[in-house]
Amino acid sequence: MHPDFKTYLLTTTGASKAKEIEMIQSLWSGYGKISRFRLQGASLDTVVIKHISLNRPGGHPRGWNTSFSHRRKVKSYQVETHWYEHWSQDCGEACRIPRFIGSYLEGDDQWIVLEDLNPDFPARKHHLNLPEVKVCLSWLAEFHMRFLNRTPTGLWNIGTYWNLKTRPDEFEQIEHPLLKSKAHAIDELLNRCKFMTIVHGDAKVANFCFSEDGHKVAAVDFQYVGGGCGMKDVAYFLGSCLSGAECTAYENELLDFYFSRLEHSFRKYSFDFLFDELEEEWRKMYPVACTDFIRFISGWMPGHQKINDYNLRMMDSVLGGLT
Repeated sequence: MHPDFKTYLLTTTGASKAKEIEMIQSLWSGYGKISRFRLQGASLDTVVIKHISLNRPGGHPRGWNTSFSHRRKVKSYQVETHWYEHWSQDCGEACRIPRFIGSYLEGDDQWIVLEDLNPDFPARKHHLNLPEVKVCLSWLAEFHMRFLNRTPTGLWNIGTYWNLKTRPDEFEQIEHPLLKSKAHAIDELLNRCKFMTIVHGDAKVANFCFSEDGHKVAAVDFQYVGGGCGMKDVAYFLGSCLSGAECTAYENELLDFYFSRLEHSFRKYSFDFLFDELEEEWRKMYPVACTDFIRFISGWMPGHQKINDYNLRMMDSVLGGLT
């Protein structure tokens, strides 16, 4: 452990000793790691530390190791730190995230110290049943309503890791001529919504931590949090945990559930518009959000399993309406 960071960690947590006991995962493209540390003499038994090395690594799993992609990743960690420092306190139990403990920067190294969610949210899942999907949709609905109409100061102006403006290399690789020609029109539809919120930006199932009984979740990984239409998170999340056939079978039920939870959250706030206005706009944006993500995948990994019959039907309907 870096000696200056160790001093910071011990001072911040009040611990007498700190020891890494588990590497939870390495960061994408070799930018660092996430580890669990055991503390002695502190009020917390363990903390999770995200150690980011901001010098440019040598490789990428898909070969996208350009200077542009490096700058995007560096900014993503700066955004995530800002999120935890200045925004995360606005999340409550209904959209639970790890409590921010501290951050430290020295040279090209950055550390984010977070609450260890494992005691309350020990389960990690890859494929979900419908009740589990709905638990995550409840989280998203509360999150989206809590940050509705907030200016994303210090975050990405447009959230999500597949945002067209930040993915020029992948855009150039799209082979579908109509999708490529309409990509900016699709992007504009989503970005000019009347109702904008803060989106998680990478709301895949792997970024949700479940309670042991599966009735509650907390979310992690806020590198691409920023402004946007809430349907971006919903479309991406459903595609991350359900097959194309399941999306076809349960789309109406799950969207109805999401909007019922969104309306439930809406009633807790004082807005000067009717909920129906928001629901009408966002329901129309769901297939557009699906198509926007397929635009990214089509350039990034054309053979990806998420390019399935369900998403292709969505894409064809959206593109047909734009011609």
